Amino acid sequence: MKHLSHNQLLEMDARYRAQLINSLSGFKSANLIGTRNKQNHNNLAIFSSVVHLGASPALVGFITRPDIVERHTLENILQTKQFTINQVNESFWQAAHQTSARYDADQSEFEQTGLTPHNVAGINAPFVKESHLKYALKLREIVPIELNGTQLVIGEITDILCDDLAIKADGYIDIESLGTVAISGLDSYHTSQRLSRLSYAKPEIQPIEISLDGNTLDGNSFEI
Repeated sequence: MKHLSHNQLLEMDARYRAQLINSLSGFKSANLIGTRNKQNHNNLAIFSSVVHLGASPALVGFITRPDIVERHTLENILQTKQFTINQVNESFWQAAHQTSARYDADQSEFEQTGLTPHNVAGINAPFVKESHLKYALKLREIVPIELNGTQLVIGEITDILCDDLAIKADGYIDIESLGTVAISGLDSYHTSQRLSRLSYAKPEIQPIEISLDGNTLDGNSFEI
C-alpha cells in the first residue's frame, strides 16, 4: 500500500495534490446551484460539496471557495438570500460540468450550456428544468472557515420539487430511479447501483434488508 507523508503532500505539484485530496472523500453528490442577482441575471454552478445538516429545521450547506476571484453564486445569494439546489442526472451531466467554466457575471450558464431555467412564483432563484429533484432554500448563515478561507453557506429548505414516484411511503427518496449521478475527484462522473436498504441499527440486533418503501422483504411494516 502506498504511504504518502505530510511532507510529500506539501511538496506535490498543486494540481496533482488537488486531484488527489479531492478523491479521498469518495463519491460526492453532483448538484447545480441556481441563483439570480438584483439585475435579474441567472447564474448556475456545479458543486460537489452539498451536505445535509439537519431535518428540523431542514438545513443544507455547501462550501464556497475563497473569494480571491469573483464568486457569482455567493455574491448573488448575499443579494437575494435565496438559491436552488438541483441534482444532476444522466441526461445533462456534461452540460452541468461545463457550468464550472469562468463565465462573466452577465453571461447566463443556462444559455451557455443549453439548460433550461424554471421559475416558481415567490422564489427569486431559477431551478433547472432538466433536474428531477430540486429544492429552494433561504440563506440562514454563512460560517467562515479560517484555516483555508472557504465558507460554509447554510440554507433552510423552503420548497421541494421531485418526481412523484421517487418519494416512497416512508419518505425515502429513491434517487437512483431519477438517474442521479455522483462525482469523484474533480471531474469523474458516476452512476450508482443500490445494494439494499437496511433496518435501523440497534445494539445486539442484526440489521435486516428492507424494501424501497421501508417494509421488511416479507411485506410486513418495519417500525424504527
